[in-house]
Amino acid sequence: VFVCQQKSCGKALFNLTCSHLNLAEREYFGLEFHSQAGNQVWLEPLKPITKQVKNPKEVLFKFMVKFFPVDPGHLREELTRYLFTLQIKKDLAQGRLPCSDKSTALIISHLLQSEVGDFHEETDQQHLATHRYLPNQEYLDNKIMHYHRRHRGKTPAESDIQLLDVARKLEMYGIRPHPASDGEGTQINLAVTHMGVLVLQGNTKINTFNWSKIRKLSFKRKHFLIKLHANISALCKDTLEFTMASRDTCKAFWKTCVEYHAFFRLSEEPKSKPKALLCSKGSSFRYSGRTQRQLLEHGRKAKIKSLPFERKHCTSRYDERQCRSSPDLLTDVSKQV
Repeated sequence: VFVCQQKSCGKALFNLTCSHLNLAEREYFGLEFHSQAGNQVWLEPLKPITKQVKNPKEVLFKFMVKFFPVDPGHLREELTRYLFTLQIKKDLAQGRLPCSDKSTALIISHLLQSEVGDFHEETDQQHLATHRYLPNQEYLDNKIMHYHRRHRGKTPAESDIQLLDVARKLEMYGIRPHPASDGEGTQINLAVTHMGVLVLQGNTKINTFNWSKIRKLSFKRKHFLIKLHANISALCKDTLEFTMASRDTCKAFWKTCVEYHAFFRLSEEPKSKPKALLCSKGSSFRYSGRTQRQLLEHGRKAKIKSLPFERKHCTSRYDERQCRSSPDLLTDVSKQV
């Protein structure tokens, strides 16, 4: 339980969460919740919590990965990488990370190595029978165990690195589709990544608008607008328009795009604009926090020792090795004071 002042901004609650976890690279994460309009949205750092959530006690905040770097090798802390693997594990279980049987089995085999240690056929069979890594898992059990045999001697930290290396190569890694329709009424999905805005049909990318091609992103009611630079628009329309379910959905996606652009493209946190005296046009929303470049520079300069943490699922079946972890990271708060 975290206690905040009544007028606290979202940043206060988020910082308390990160401090509880001893998390240094906090900018990769965020708190997601179900808005009153029925959309999944991120808690805004610079806006009072009570203006975003009508009944905070009735809302479930989910601590989740917000920004997926193109190379997880940029993640400096072991805890950060562990939290990323938990996110991949959850996405796989919920069907949010579609991938081939081979990739799925390989990811689960790394999770097995991290959670139960070196391969042992009977232990593996029992574990897979009681732990559901994805729906209808049984047909992959033999393939999972086949890969798990190869990981003998790998520590949980090494398993995390190898799992993330598999995940980053997947077509849908870090992609959160948002339903929309194009100008012709065709149902598509929009998504934002480190490189720009994507247009998808199902799980297939049909168009990519890199940040360098985009002049401006905006929304008008439930219409999401992408304005392209003149040299790009000579080949197609100057402004591309997509329709989303509602104004709230459209605005939430626009905000995510603003934050992704700032985090991956800017060299430092954008400055706040002075408020207009009489009236203002447009949204004052901006990204708050260190950018990826600042995080990487800080990682190169800092010589801070990584704090030990306890892993949520870890047995002692490792040859003369220890499992470091954080008191039941996402469950038992009472153990860490």
